Amino acid sequence: MAGGEPLILAEGLRKVYRMGRVEVHALRGVNLQVRRREFLAIVGPSGSGKSTLLHCIGCLDTPTGGRVLIDGVDTSKLDGRALAKLRRERIGFVFQQFNLIRSLNAVENVALPMVFAGVRRAERLKVARSLLEKVGLGDRLHHKPSELSGGEQQRVAIARALANDPEIIMADEPTGNLDSEVGGVIMDIFKELNDEGRTIIVVTHNPEVARRARRTVRMKDGKINE
Repeated sequence: MAGGEPLILAEGLRKVYRMGRVEVHALRGVNLQVRRREFLAIVGPSGSGKSTLLHCIGCLDTPTGGRVLIDGVDTSKLDGRALAKLRRERIGFVFQQFNLIRSLNAVENVALPMVFAGVRRAERLKVARSLLEKVGLGDRLHHKPSELSGGEQQRVAIARALANDPEIIMADEPTGNLDSEVGGVIMDIFKELNDEGRTIIVVTHNPEVARRARRTVRMKDGKINE
């Protein structure tokens, strides 16, 4: 693991969801450090809190208690606009369900984050094509999600996550809807991105997927076990 200050530091994270009169404690005082250029897997059974942890450290969700620092910046002190800017510029997200826009083709899906970043149309289409070629989809540029396999859709989603050249990639069960062979291809892409210097954090319940990472933390009942 690289020395120096952690890129991501979670301190005493708690997350409580209220369902009627019932309180569900998804995170119970979680501490976690992620250093630059790490390839980390967060593993655990369903309901262990691993996805909640990812969403909190990725600023997609707000913890009930504790704090998350990214590059030394306390995200609890940022307003909504600053949080959106941080997510847009520093973090790329990949989800189990792909979350592609069905009416857009592959290039348009990948280019979309660059629209919000203010990139000119010609430049964002050029970058989107390059990213799709990078993940092996140079011959699927104008296919819509319904015309792509699950593995191809996930590769489009990875290319989209790279659109604004983020330092951090966070993936929530990225192989959950894929067979083992296709899932292996997806993990190969993450390894290549890590080798290029990006920090990769993958949430998974699959021990085979977790073994592809360089470090693993295990969660149970809202806490990190090891």
